[in-house]
Amino acid sequence: MKTQTISHCHDIHVHAATVQQWNQDYSQLTAGSAECSLKQMTTSGCHVFLEQINQRVVQNGVAPRDKMCFAIPISVPGSVRMQGREVDDSSLFFLNGGEEFMFHMPMGMELLSITFERELFEQALEQTAFARQLKVLLRQPVIRVSPQRFAQVRRRLLGLFSEALVNDDLGSPGEVALEQAMLDELLQLMTDPACDKQQRSPSSTRSFIVEKCHRMAVSQVIDAPSVIDLCNRLQISRRTVQNSFRSVAETTPLNYMRAVRLNGVRRALISTRANELSIGDAAGQWGFYHLSHFAEEYQDLFAELPSHTPRAALSARPLS
Repeated sequence: MKTQTISHCHDIHVHAATVQQWNQDYSQLTAGSAECSLKQMTTSGCHVFLEQINQRVVQNGVAPRDKMCFAIPISVPGSVRMQGREVDDSSLFFLNGGEEFMFHMPMGMELLSITFERELFEQALEQTAFARQLKVLLRQPVIRVSPQRFAQVRRRLLGLFSEALVNDDLGSPGEVALEQAMLDELLQLMTDPACDKQQRSPSSTRSFIVEKCHRMAVSQVIDAPSVIDLCNRLQISRRTVQNSFRSVAETTPLNYMRAVRLNGVRRALISTRANELSIGDAAGQWGFYHLSHFAEEYQDLFAELPSHTPRAALSARPLS
């Protein structure tokens, strides 16, 4: 049976937890109050959601297991990196179920994501004349396709999703028809002659550097690494680190690492009650020991003091 929700919120962590089936964390990188919108729908064979966030965000997590996960950029207002690959507005994203991912999303980006049950997708794939070639193509997280063809498919998928959202009486036959229509659109896009079935899109060195630094920030939260530490551990120059962050995340290493840790504090606050975890303890867990400086930096990023952050606001899943 089809289920659907439409939500708006002012916190990217609440937004991330509201996305069904996905185990992921969002970290806000740009300063200001967040504005998030989410429309999602689940049928027996697929999960579709349309999201838009006004701030620059880095997403990381694990794709839903036993699924085949696609995403279509609706608008790309800035620099985007998916699994370390540069993205334009004619790129199809793909993740295998259970695959770990990192996605840098610019301010105001709108994204349509469609996740199919693996068995459903593979059955449809085997019925195409290009099954073997597409299996090779789907080893790529970013698939470049014909811009004209992509625009047509994007428009039709948005139309299918919008119609399904307003149709309260879709029923089982309607669900099957919707799933098949979405499958057909994506498969036709990839089987189009203009889509290179042998394409390869290696991850960039700059993206690799940012990803390694990000993981250091979340794995060594009590003793947060400095930029010099990052340079020494990766055996690269300070300029290389600086240029990597500018290229991938449009910020400095210091601002990025601080933002990731501040987001860790915020997740801790909104997922606990005040009597369970104090603000000072939450800050200390992420390497912030001077509370006045911490409160100022927190307010600069999220446009509110930590004392004003709602506590125990998440119910969709616990956040780490």
